[in-house]
Amino acid sequence: MTKPVAPRRHLPSSPFKPAVELPVLEFGVGDRVTHDEYGLGRVVGIEEGIAVLVDFGSVQKRILSPYDKMAAL
Repeated sequence: MTKPVAPRRHLPSSPFKPAVELPVLEFGVGDRVTHDEYGLGRVVGIEEGIAVLVDFGSVQKRILSPYDKMAAL
């Protein structure tokens, strides 16, 4: 059995809150970022909608979307 592609619609009479959609984070080359695991870094490459390549000083990491553990500074 597969999951439906389209999200379920929220009925106004429902006692449950509608699902909250998180904003999509976008980064540009040269942006300073912080990551929960790797610390401070700078974006050095972008794969649109897929991943960003971040230089953390001693190591470069490819961080996949969604960027839950990363924030722009």
